[in-house]
Amino acid sequence: MDNKSDKLIKEFLVKYPVKSIDKKQIILFPDEEPKGLYYLISGRVRQYDINEQGDEVVLFLNKPGDFFPMTWAIGQIDNEYFFETSTSIDIKIIPQSDINFFLKNNPDVLYDLLGRIYTNISYMERRIVHLMGGNSHSRIIFELINACKEFGQKQKDGSYLLHMHEEELAHIVGLSRETVSRELSKLKQLKIMDINHTDLIVTDLDVLENELGSKL
Repeated sequence: MDNKSDKLIKEFLVKYPVKSIDKKQIILFPDEEPKGLYYLISGRVRQYDINEQGDEVVLFLNKPGDFFPMTWAIGQIDNEYFFETSTSIDIKIIPQSDINFFLKNNPDVLYDLLGRIYTNISYMERRIVHLMGGNSHSRIIFELINACKEFGQKQKDGSYLLHMHEEELAHIVGLSRETVSRELSKLKQLKIMDINHTDLIVTDLDVLENELGSKL
């Protein structure tokens, strides 16, 4: 988002109070009318569905700076997914009438937000390719690369710190924790990954991308 749009959004959001929510709380259910458009200040919120087998299918991880659900706010489309906090979060909730008025009067901001939506769609399309055609190894690597780029904290030595544990990664890729643990151990042996009790560390993002076979 360009500096002008970012400034306009920050000025618009000032009047709305900050709400803090704990980890692992569902803030929006399928078919539930949203209280407004959510703006994520800090933390992560995962968007998912539950398939016929009762398994969670994660569609997207919302990060700081994201608005959701955008399809409801802009397209008037009913929400069909769960939105659950992956970490403790701070959010602002903007009434739909307010956001619609703001966007109608600031078309450049709307254009930027639509660009972000299409970027997210592109990610989900690539993700579907790996989920349907890839093996567990490539699926995990794809999500690790995306996590580094979207919310990883780059360290002085060039590594990326991910405040994410194996269980959360298993939910995202739709694999068992045992499978994820086994694949991460392989990456650790290749000196691409490091793991502690609370975080995952990608020691070399370029090597990890090469391991997947192509730059994303």
